Amino acid sequence: MRIGSNQSIALGHYWANIPCGPLHSHNTGDNLPVTFQLNMTLLTPMQPSPPVHSRYRLPALGLVALLTLGACQTIYYGTMEKFGIEKRDILVKRVDKAREAQQDAKEQFSSALDKFIAVTNYAGGDLEAQYRTLKDEYEESVSRADDVKDRIDSVKDVAKNLFSEWQDELGKYTDQNLRRASEKELKSTKASYNKLITAMDRAEQKIHPVLNAFQDRVLFLKHNLNANAIASLRNQKRSIETDISTLIRDMNKSIAEADSFIDAMSKK
Repeated sequence: MRIGSNQSIALGHYWANIPCGPLHSHNTGDNLPVTFQLNMTLLTPMQPSPPVHSRYRLPALGLVALLTLGACQTIYYGTMEKFGIEKRDILVKRVDKAREAQQDAKEQFSSALDKFIAVTNYAGGDLEAQYRTLKDEYEESVSRADDVKDRIDSVKDVAKNLFSEWQDELGKYTDQNLRRASEKELKSTKASYNKLITAMDRAEQKIHPVLNAFQDRVLFLKHNLNANAIASLRNQKRSIETDISTLIRDMNKSIAEADSFIDAMSKK
């Protein structure tokens, strides 16, 4: 095969070990990383000149990512099932992990509020230490917020796969009574899940305004380490208290929905 006037293309044959799952930046709690082998055929130019080489050679890692984007997810869940862990079991476990992440975030934001109030009550001392304390609380709050988002994303991922598979398998029934019973159960589970994920999303969305407000005040204090800056923060204390109280209220509702969902799923 020829490219342009002077480039021959050869087929390269490769094996690659691809780590597959969990599919999120944090551990989803499934506790079963999977690796599979991918047989790849790459087009690589023979005797390339630098300009043509850079245009036609496909980086192996980029191609691997492209080819495995969908396959990885399928193989991961399939392997879990071989270990006797069904998607519904993974869903329940991930909901529990998301609930724990929200509980941890709630406690962190409550701690951050306490530290913020302590700073606004400043009555003399090391202002630099006050700033560092508030900065540390902000950074820990960001970390907890990221964890909440990752956990919620992992719940959505497995739920999407579970409901898609469940819906497809309804067409495989020969006994219509069993099919109707399964379809009814699917609708019930979907309704419970939708209520849960709505509460989780609502709580998670309340995190961002709180973090933004917190960041603004940390930055302000960083560049204004004086009593006037503290007085300015003191005037904004009520706003921060209201925002965090609203966030904690919504997180409590989300945690309660998670508890209800886990309890309902354990009885099915």
